[in-house]
Amino acid sequence: MSDGEARERDYQIGSASFRARPLEPALYIVATPIGNLGDMTIRGIETLAAADVIACEDTRVSRVLLDRYGISRRPYAYHEHNADQAGPKLIEALLAGKSVALVSDAGTPLVSDPGGRLVPEAKAAGIRVVPIPGASSVLAALTASGLFKDSFYFAGFLSSKQGQRRTKLESLKALDTALVFFESPNRAVATLADMVDVFGPEREASLCRELTKTYETVVTLPLKDLASEFDGEDRIRGEVVLVIGPPLVDENVPRSDDDIDTLLRALVLEMPPAKAAGEAARMTGRPKGELYQRLLAMK
Repeated sequence: MSDGEARERDYQIGSASFRARPLEPALYIVATPIGNLGDMTIRGIETLAAADVIACEDTRVSRVLLDRYGISRRPYAYHEHNADQAGPKLIEALLAGKSVALVSDAGTPLVSDPGGRLVPEAKAAGIRVVPIPGASSVLAALTASGLFKDSFYFAGFLSSKQGQRRTKLESLKALDTALVFFESPNRAVATLADMVDVFGPEREASLCRELTKTYETVVTLPLKDLASEFDGEDRIRGEVVLVIGPPLVDENVPRSDDDIDTLLRALVLEMPPAKAAGEAARMTGRPKGELYQRLLAMK
């Protein structure tokens, strides 16, 4: 797994050569580019060059990045299909004093990514975890969409089953914030149609695809127009991030008891009941105590 004791190792940026100093033993969570390899941070390159072990989702994808920066070592595969076997070996290496850099195919590990198991296991073993931040498709989409104000909710991937997908969308409908979703290219059109039905045709939304790549596209329109823009396409090309703007003013305040219950159920998935009741009170104007008792009665 490791190529020996910690030592200085070489790497390249363009035609210039550099030498990375050994890292302290720790698990390093290294963000990688989401498309354009030029977006790799210098600190990220140094960390990959110096780490005793580079654990990655797909060795073929990571090999392209490592070759770009003259890092010749062979990466170690760690993904959802081998985590039961590979995870303990990585923890063993960390406990033995090795430095391990964890990367995903694109973006930050642990964000809708199979690396999510390793960090809790490392923390439980008393291992230091060090974030090496960088590219994020979530933040790239938010900034390019024009729909971000002061908060957002990241929902990750929706279910491939329409019923479950619509149920999830219904639970998020009343949240007074921008919503961010990942979606596969072959389901994006169907998901947009569901969003029109659930969120309403006039709610602002943005479809972002191929971010940072040659054919980057960001289209921001009311949902009905956004759905029409891509209607008839069997498969939208490229990786997709969907950003839904906050509810329109006349949608902001849940009025019926059913709306209140939907809001409470969504909030309690993300925070303790007391805090959920307080947030619901802020959003609806109803007394916090009343909402807290309503939440307890749901259990």
